[in-house]
Amino acid sequence: MIEIVRSNDVVRLSWLLALLKDAGIEAVIFDEHTSIAEGSLLAIPRRLMVETDDAPRARRVLTEAGEGLST
Repeated sequence: MIEIVRSNDVVRLSWLLALLKDAGIEAVIFDEHTSIAEGSLLAIPRRLMVETDDAPRARRVLTEAGEGLST
């Protein structure tokens, strides 16, 4: 798997997951539980991950939706 976005914005991550799901791309959030366990949403960013083979298409879908891929 490969990281395509790193963010602390849970609303944005949810939106990105929905965009990818609509495009038929499976994505998961890494570090979600670690971020919560640390007690600070800003201490450990969450990572949006996709299969390596899906990464170019996932980036294209997010870019076409107007979502920059910066953190």
